[in-house]
Amino acid sequence: MPTFYLGIDVAKAKLDCALRLPNGKFRTQVIANSQDGFATLVTWLTGPEARNVHVCMEATGVYWEDVAQCLATQGFTVSVINPAQIKAYAASRLTRTKTDAVDARLIAEFCAERHPPPWQARSEAEIALRALVLRLDALQALRTQESNRLEVARDAVRTNIQEHLNWLDQQIKSLIKTINEHIDSNPDLKGKRELLESIPGIGERTIAILLAFYAEPSRFANSRQAVAFAGLDPRRQESGTSVKTKPRLSKVGHAFLRKALYMPAMVILYKTAWGQPFKNRLALSGKPAKLIIGAMMRKLLQVAFGVLKSGKPFDPALHGT
Repeated sequence: MPTFYLGIDVAKAKLDCALRLPNGKFRTQVIANSQDGFATLVTWLTGPEARNVHVCMEATGVYWEDVAQCLATQGFTVSVINPAQIKAYAASRLTRTKTDAVDARLIAEFCAERHPPPWQARSEAEIALRALVLRLDALQALRTQESNRLEVARDAVRTNIQEHLNWLDQQIKSLIKTINEHIDSNPDLKGKRELLESIPGIGERTIAILLAFYAEPSRFANSRQAVAFAGLDPRRQESGTSVKTKPRLSKVGHAFLRKALYMPAMVILYKTAWGQPFKNRLALSGKPAKLIIGAMMRKLLQVAFGVLKSGKPFDPALHGT
């Protein structure tokens, strides 16, 4: 059966859809990014002419999640790709115009040429947990902003800022309780939390974040893919004899994960029996402190992925302790 390729350019309010037919021509449609719009899209894709559809879209903020979840549960093959891939693909084709309709066609062409791997729909428990940890991060960032304002605030607004800080403290405390209760209520998440608790140096917030993004390790073929998802894989640039830069983090991945793993990596390096030998070994090799922290962030993610995938607790003997 011939395959149809659907490229979706996702925006907050609408979905620009370009369906690539087996003969190379396109049919386009603009659909609302809502449950009613998803129903219209499913009806369109299950018509008499398009029965074997591979859907592809970019991971644009959070706006893609509902439509990807809907199409995946309806049985369609769905691929979610890094926007940097489409940007590079457009440059390789010397595309000079950038509109939503053009981007939708580019995504469909990319899908037809590259056949990206399918995206796996997440469980409702995992979706809720990710929303909760991202909300907690937003509230904590807001609290930091308000705390900084309080230090230099005029007397006319100081009381108002302090009241807002008190309210934020209550909301943060309540949200942390909700996250813990959510994990406790789900046997799978609770069991995986107990596995991650065996890793010295990580606390409940880091564990919740790891579960929100890596609760189902089968989505990644190996730890390298898990590390690349967070943009913690090393990038090297060498060309001939004149270009040879020092390796650095690629940062082509989820920035929130990199931010969330920074402080846990610091704690592990300086406070744990398995982190200190790792730090000393790299330091003796002449590695700078910043590189050592990045290396530990990567190692922490690899260890957490291994614990979740194997279903076995952290083993100190494997890490020189």
